[in-house]
Amino acid sequence: MSKVIHSVLVPLYNEQEVLLETYHRLKNIMDSTNEPYEVIMINDGSRDLTASMAKDICRDDSNFKLLNFSRNFGHQTAITAGMDYASGQSIIVIDADLQDPPEIIPAMIAKWKEGYEVVYGKRISRKGETFFKTFTARMFYRTLNKLTDVKIPTDVGDFRLIDSKVKDALLRIPEHNRYVRGLISWLGFKQTAVEFIREPRFAGETKYPLSKMIKLAVDGITSFSYKPLKFSVGIGVFLSVSSLIFALVVIIMRIFDITTMEPGWASLMVVMLFFFGVVLVMLGIIGEYIGRVFEEVKGRPLYIISEEVGDFSNKAPGRK
Repeated sequence: MSKVIHSVLVPLYNEQEVLLETYHRLKNIMDSTNEPYEVIMINDGSRDLTASMAKDICRDDSNFKLLNFSRNFGHQTAITAGMDYASGQSIIVIDADLQDPPEIIPAMIAKWKEGYEVVYGKRISRKGETFFKTFTARMFYRTLNKLTDVKIPTDVGDFRLIDSKVKDALLRIPEHNRYVRGLISWLGFKQTAVEFIREPRFAGETKYPLSKMIKLAVDGITSFSYKPLKFSVGIGVFLSVSSLIFALVVIIMRIFDITTMEPGWASLMVVMLFFFGVVLVMLGIIGEYIGRVFEEVKGRPLYIISEEVGDFSNKAPGRK
């Protein structure tokens, strides 16, 4: 087998309705490059026919390969597994839902050949997405950039091309709660963007409902900023100073026999619930950081491969 130039990584989770279309479009685009390539599909514990369909593709096309996870480990982990097995000089990450069009890949490759080591797809508009999702995504990226010193491009997902040396540097980062697009920005290297219009999902349902979006946002913020902890300290100091001022006001009122309205349980409960709520929120933020430390010290592998389909003899030295 000739030396692979391009490795395309495609995480899969319940993609039976779109997989064949994804295969045909990726094949047409990668064949048009006239350079040796491989497409590594990572089946992240799909519960439908995705695994069997992916196996059939690999049997019919030697350029396509499959990694089957033993269970669902998550989208970011699937990307990492693909990088562990990728042997190309350039590594392209794309989702199977075709919202990120494969037709943009040649433009990414052209930028890479110009000398850029990271080429990310930048959405200039999003078709078929609700106002809520678009608005929250925009707010998340801007909030994240306010909280961290690492500049993470806005309106950018995991659809990108990275050079093999960027991949090697990324694989040396052993974090379990991975936010791949943030880690790549943290690494640096020469980066640029290719703009595109994000299409509606070709078929099936989104694999990033609100709960997963929130988890990804939390992973991004806690991985790249400890300012929420500083914020907790600031809130604590503010509330402590406020309580002292309030105590002084009460003492002065007692000294000068200034009467106010009759004390009631309602106002007392409002104050108590407010302070208790703030304390619990601060404990929750601290807990998020402690939980991530706990995940790291356990030392478990990021993922378990139950099956490899295709020729991985050129596999690059990956995670041990």
